[in-house]
Formats: sequence, structure tokens, C-alpha cells
Amino acid sequence: MIIKPTCAKDRIILALDVDNLKEARDLVRELKDYVGYFKIGLPLIVNYGFEAFRLLEELGAKCYYDCKFHDIPHTVQKAAISLVKNRIDFFNVHIQGGSKMVASVVRAARAAAKSIGVEPPTILGVTLLSSFGQRTLTEELCVDKNIESYVLQLAKVAEENGLDGVVASAEEARKIRKCVREDFIILCPATRPTWASVNDQVRVDTPRDAVLAGVDYMVVGRPITMAEDRIVAAKLIIDEIESAMDELNNNL
Repeated sequence: MIIKPTCAKDRIILALDVDNLKEARDLVRELKDYVGYFKIGLPLIVNYGFEAFRLLEELGAKCYYDCKFHDIPHTVQKAAISLVKNRIDFFNVHIQGGSKMVASVVRAARAAAKSIGVEPPTILGVTLLSSFGQRTLTEELCVDKNIESYVLQLAKVAEENGLDGVVASAEEARKIRKCVREDFIILCPATRPTWASVNDQVRVDTPRDAVLAGVDYMVVGRPITMAEDRIVAAKLIIDEIESAMDELNNNL
């Protein structure tokens, strides 16, 4: 099921990159009216497993599970089926797992959803981690392509094999958006407003960059969670998104 955001707030996915449920609970309670989704990744899952998902469910918040599955097709199928049975309807896999893995995961997740009478999940494909630069791609992974060409190729694999969208930077999104169907989702994994520090990311975009490039969702973490006033920080990002949406609409 493809879910497109309907307003500026819904475009924000807040990264719950904390390692205990109390911190997570406090963040969700404080910010659930100012962001669309909360991203659960490795820190919470390693410590708490599905209890982390139940927390969001209890608080009436929506979840994006940043699981980045990358394994043999059978293993990833089993994991995806488990997510569907546990009502996790928005997650991702690594496209680098190959077309066979991607296609089999999509089929398995949709079949599992049909068998229990729920909407099929939205599954995105991770292209290249935002901490990777060109040197890592070329010298360490031995990929003889520039980042944009490599990411675009992976996006094509994602669409051809049934994924609902991809995770990519705003700069890459500009080219992806021209080559995919209209309802294809693009999620920007490393979004930093101009007033925030870059931290450990390499390929980083502002909310304005993301919107103008055709990005649907953007993950924001420390610019909100480490802010002196988290609600004010979230509102500033919402304002920047709304301004960019107006700018985009005026240019159509």
C-alpha cells in the first residue's frame, strides 16, 4: 500500500535513535502531533524487539521500521512475513540484496497481508547509505560508477521488482523522479535544516532541497531530538517544508 503524505507534518519521520524505551516514550508523547512517523532502527530493536513497536501503537503514533534487510531471499521473506503479522506496515530492504530478494520479499509480504486481511505493507528500497561518499563506493566497494548513476540504477531495480519507493538523497531524487511512476515514494534519509550540524552524514539535504527535488518523506533526527526546544525545532522544519511546497506549486 503506497502512502503519500498529505501535509507538511506528515513528511517528517523522526528518528528514535535512542537506546531505551523511556527516552523513546518521552519523545513520542512530546512530538507525535508535530511529525508524521517515528523511525525505529537498530538501537531500540536490539534492546527491546517488538516491544518498541507496541510502544508506538499504544501511544497512537505511526511507525517506519528502518530494518534494512539484506540477506538471502528466503531469510528476508520470513522476516517480512513476521513484520506483516505484527502489523508493521512501513519498512525497508536493501536493493543491493538483488532483484530476486526484492521481488520475493514483495510477493511474500503481500501474500501474508492478504492471508490475514490487512492492507499490504509499504516497502522501500535502500539505495546507498547516506554515510557513503564517492571514495567509499569506488575504492572500497569497487563500483565503477558515480553515486548518482549507481543510485539511479538501483531505483530502477526497485521499481521493476515491485517496491513502493526508495531511500535516496535529494540530489539523487531529482533524477529518480524523472524516471519512475508518479506514485513512487522517495524518502530522504539524512535531512538537516540549515541551522543544524551535519554530524556523521556525508550526503545531507535541507528540507527545502528535499521538497524541491521531489522527495515525499524526510528523516530528521538530532536537529529535533537534541534541540533545546524540540517542539520549536519541529515547527521550524514544518515551516520550511510548507514554504518549499508553496515554492514548488508556484513553479508548476
